[in-house]
Amino acid sequence: MELSAVVALAYRDLMKLIRDPIRLVTSLIFPVIFIGILGGSFQSGLGSMIDYDFMHFVFVGVLAQTLFQSSALGIISLIEDRQNDFIQEVFVSPISRYTIVIGKIIGESLVSLIQGIAILGFGVVIGIPFDISVVLGLVVVSVIVCVFGGSFGILVLSNLKSQRIANQIFPFIMLPQIFLSGVFTPIGDLPIVMDVLSRLSPMRYAVDLARGIYYEGKTEYNSVVLTEPSINLIVIFGLFSTFVIFGTWLFVRNERK
Repeated sequence: MELSAVVALAYRDLMKLIRDPIRLVTSLIFPVIFIGILGGSFQSGLGSMIDYDFMHFVFVGVLAQTLFQSSALGIISLIEDRQNDFIQEVFVSPISRYTIVIGKIIGESLVSLIQGIAILGFGVVIGIPFDISVVLGLVVVSVIVCVFGGSFGILVLSNLKSQRIANQIFPFIMLPQIFLSGVFTPIGDLPIVMDVLSRLSPMRYAVDLARGIYYEGKTEYNSVVLTEPSINLIVIFGLFSTFVIFGTWLFVRNERK
């Protein structure tokens, strides 16, 4: 029964995307702008000062950032479900509260993965070099980043009472992480205060993991990657467990109220 509930909840979120293709199109506009305009402009300005292709650097960063942010933001629909009493109907069913949360995370991860595939396709169009091993590695990393982002969304959004408040607060939570995680600029030599804040940013580990896989075996690896992928995976697993446990506790507590 628990597995069936997870599948049903995930399927519901996937169907919501399929029935709303405009959402998919609009969700791809900003990644394309970031990669095409920012990546291209920085490459022309910094190309002679760095020993790696800045367009590739930005592409991998934006891919991880988009997957993480999209999954986290997708959890906002829990607030919509709360307002239309869908969650209350689910709560009366004999399933674990963790099942509800995991089903929601998987559903939003599937939605984000579709966006990730589209971004990879855009990368092929603009000439980002891939081989089979890199593509397979990025697909696996994309799944991890999506699930990780969903767990972060549970923690943040489970304690918000309305969608309006969530829409106002969420950008202030995500925007600093975009810069602190090094999506657009290298962060290997930050001032001590900024470095501490960067290490507290969950998105940092998602971005660095993706770059670690993409640049594995390349000469630019040491210039681009901050931490070994294995270390990033350990940190992500620890944060994921914390976010799911504590976020679910907050979510259930607020629903009981």
